[in-house]
Amino acid sequence: MAKRHERTLARRMAVQVLYEGEITDTLASEIVLRPDAVPDGGALPAYAVSLVEGVCAHRVAIDNKIAAASENWSVGRMPLVDRAIMRLAVFEMTHCDDVPLSVSINEAVELAKEFGGADDSARFVNGILGRIARQDNEDAELPELSDMSDAVDESDTAGEKA
Repeated sequence: MAKRHERTLARRMAVQVLYEGEITDTLASEIVLRPDAVPDGGALPAYAVSLVEGVCAHRVAIDNKIAAASENWSVGRMPLVDRAIMRLAVFEMTHCDDVPLSVSINEAVELAKEFGGADDSARFVNGILGRIARQDNEDAELPELSDMSDAVDESDTAGEKA
């Protein structure tokens, strides 16, 4: 299996673990240790475990970045799946030097398309992550992320406003 596909699968599994932690009020870092963490048996891939553990270790800073980039939105009021996807992506964007920003954002957008609870989840996730990328890299030349990169505004309906 190619490294790219392995990481895509690992991200998908990590989002599922983060989401499960949210809905069961269980620490995601504990879920990764369970032998049934993967529905069809076996252990989570090492990259998925490192993503979950990284999100858990840096959650406050990650949530602060999301909150700063999400004008008029409270992190606690965002849809759980979108929040899990963004937390994972922000961790990858800020702590995984071997992953380009555009890859983290594009992978998150694809996860939002697949798992997002609202039609606008992909736009919402892309907009927040695009803002974070621009805030963190004001001096860097960023590639064009997507035609949806400025999609987050007061008209978005991916969750409730604070």
